[in-house]
Amino acid sequence: MKVREVQRLIENEGLDAFLFSSQANVFYLSGFRSTHAYVILTPDSKHLLTDGRYYEKARKQLKDWDVVLIRGRTIRFLKRFLSDLKVKRVGYERDRVSCDFRRSLRSTKIKWVGYSNFLRDIRVIKTKEEIDRLREGVKRSDRIFRELIDFIRPGLTELEVRGFIVSKIFEEGSSGESFPAIVASGEGSAIPHWETSSRKIRSGEPLLIDMGLLWEGYCTDFTRTLFLGRPDGEFKRIYTVVRDAHLFALEKARVGNRIGDVDRAARDYIKSKRLGKFFNHSTGHGIGVEIHEYPRVYFKGEDAERVIEEGMVFTVEPGVYLPGRFGVRIENIVAVVNGRGEPLSSIGIDFITL
Repeated sequence: MKVREVQRLIENEGLDAFLFSSQANVFYLSGFRSTHAYVILTPDSKHLLTDGRYYEKARKQLKDWDVVLIRGRTIRFLKRFLSDLKVKRVGYERDRVSCDFRRSLRSTKIKWVGYSNFLRDIRVIKTKEEIDRLREGVKRSDRIFRELIDFIRPGLTELEVRGFIVSKIFEEGSSGESFPAIVASGEGSAIPHWETSSRKIRSGEPLLIDMGLLWEGYCTDFTRTLFLGRPDGEFKRIYTVVRDAHLFALEKARVGNRIGDVDRAARDYIKSKRLGKFFNHSTGHGIGVEIHEYPRVYFKGEDAERVIEEGMVFTVEPGVYLPGRFGVRIENIVAVVNGRGEPLSSIGIDFITL
């Protein structure tokens, strides 16, 4: 993806090399996914190290990389490989490794420098290719949702609905869910991260669907709240508030505004309707090769001051949750393109009844 940019960052930090060990960053840099692989970058070379289970696949896939077979104990091999590169000052992902891994890195010959979120400011700006992958993933997710609307009926369990979603995800050619889909009916919809259950869906109740898939290594995330049957006035009122809060937040997703502005727009509107205490999470989060990435779309904290730039991608997902009754959430992935936030989904956010 942005290997040359990362190599410049390594050089600017006064490092001779950087060891990437997290699956997300190994994939981000190399495009290769496995459960046991490492990327070592120097200012002028790139190396992927993996074991015998993945070596041949990596060698065929990464034609312009130095692909190295790990032999013996992993940590010992990594340190020996770095020693052979004659590097002295090496960065590593302090926030992505265990304490045991960190202790094992100790060496009298190498000066290890730990970093948290080393790629944060690089990964936050997506390339056109990355946005195209996200766009294609959302397109496939949209198709699944349209089929899902025709499938849902009273008497099905939440797990049966999730099973339908998962089967369609694979039919679309995806490599799987980006997170376990949430299917929350009735009062379960008032719990933002409800665990899909064997509860039967009933007429006269809301149904919240939060789902995502992996397309070419990139995550999608999408939520709509439906109603089976004829909703009462209170549900319509809450839905309208959440829909309008979503639109107010989207309006603030513009180059030059701050991330906190997006959250405040939704939050202040919901508060103005005397529902503020029922909105109990951030308005969104960054998304890409991981389902939750920098920045958190919230009015508090360091992330709130981040200026929105061209190429940023994050979710907009305000919600209102009335305990013991029902909840409403509406979520889209938004890409900042040509100066303003563009929802990648073509599914509307107006009220849907089944």
